[in-house]
Amino acid sequence: MVRSLGFAVALAFAATGTLWPVATRAADRTAPMKFELRLQGSAEVCGAQCPILIAASGAIAAETPRDFRQFVKGRDIRNATVVFDSDGGSVLGAIALGRDIRRLGLSTTVGRVIDIVPEAARDSGKDQTRFGAIETVYATLSPRADCESMCAFVLLGGVKRMVPPEARVRVHQIWLGDRREDPTAASYSAEDMVLVQRDIGKLAQYTVEMGASVDLLDLALRIPPWEPMHAMTRAQLLATGLATGEPGLPSAPATAAITPRAPATAVQPSAPKVTSGTQATPISDRRWSVVERGGVSTLARRHPLTVEGETIGSFDLSLACSADGDSYDFSYVERRKGAADKPAPTVLSSVTLRVGRALTPLKVVASERRTETGELVSFASGLLAAQAVADFAGTGNQAMIIQTQADGVVTVIRLGNTGARQDFPQLAVGCDKTPGARAAVPTRNPGAYAAAQ
Repeated sequence: MVRSLGFAVALAFAATGTLWPVATRAADRTAPMKFELRLQGSAEVCGAQCPILIAASGAIAAETPRDFRQFVKGRDIRNATVVFDSDGGSVLGAIALGRDIRRLGLSTTVGRVIDIVPEAARDSGKDQTRFGAIETVYATLSPRADCESMCAFVLLGGVKRMVPPEARVRVHQIWLGDRREDPTAASYSAEDMVLVQRDIGKLAQYTVEMGASVDLLDLALRIPPWEPMHAMTRAQLLATGLATGEPGLPSAPATAAITPRAPATAVQPSAPKVTSGTQATPISDRRWSVVERGGVSTLARRHPLTVEGETIGSFDLSLACSADGDSYDFSYVERRKGAADKPAPTVLSSVTLRVGRALTPLKVVASERRTETGELVSFASGLLAAQAVADFAGTGNQAMIIQTQADGVVTVIRLGNTGARQDFPQLAVGCDKTPGARAAVPTRNPGAYAAAQ
């Protein structure tokens, strides 16, 4: 596979000099995608006959296809390989870019292009036969890179596609960008749904057009925006046609199927009630809000519990006053059923909470299966630092990561702070924090707590 793409990932070059990455710094990944033309190798090894690389790093925007066409205009890029290191971006921009790559007959891979800067630039010069009147820059290729979200679909544009073992390709559902931070709390109109369905249809058509399996799209659509992106395995890369093969492994047919997904188990747990006087109020699954429980104020939120999009239960989170002025009592209550035809786990073994860089393991106080419903009902609690709460409830979109493990099944859920900024001050006042308590006012620096640890 490496040879078929016209380059060798692990090739060591004899040229002396310093290696510099091209457009691969973390900050560059969020900037609009830019393109750089390089020769893979050195003047001593292959000179003007070195394979052509096009480094493509950054976010895919609606304008990216236009920028790419302008970049390749007037250049001889026959047999070139486009090297991606990207977090993804625009659906329509990715589709158009992939089609341009296929139209030009280029190959694609995942990696980081690293310039070789010779001493005194002795290997630089003008290569009129290859690039025209521009400086020739030689480079090597590192396979340690990421191609995420829509980048995976752009990768399909290559007539030959290689994903090195060290690289990561990760996928998830497409979602409205302005509502990705806290998707369960957002509102959606009929027009929004039409937009999403239209783009899914375009992606399906494009995937088949590129000769890959629609199982790639099916796999991506399993992963909701509150779960981590799915890292594709080698078998999935080959079966879906995202990778066209590799040395020693036959290429899989484009229509080969990945392991089928079992139908989701419908879970509709009864909403626990909290009391405010004589009025019972359910915990909201749309936002954080202050509720009363036996006269005690708590800031609470509900969220579905999923594994790669399959709903297996739900959980409630709540913050309440603690005797410690520098912390809050944090509670986790979970109701879990089995996945597909499997029974619920026997015990919840761990719950870990992350806010910013602050990691808080919770103590599992109780976990037992209810014989009448088959559900595993669990309760965990711990102390969450007041400053971490203030940071989470501060200005902007902040996230809380909940990770659990039960009989080897790991769930990771990302939860936004919708409603927390508005209602947290009410909780802080109700907890009667001392004037010097750090949680009395949300910090302006979300990283202040993490830096102090």
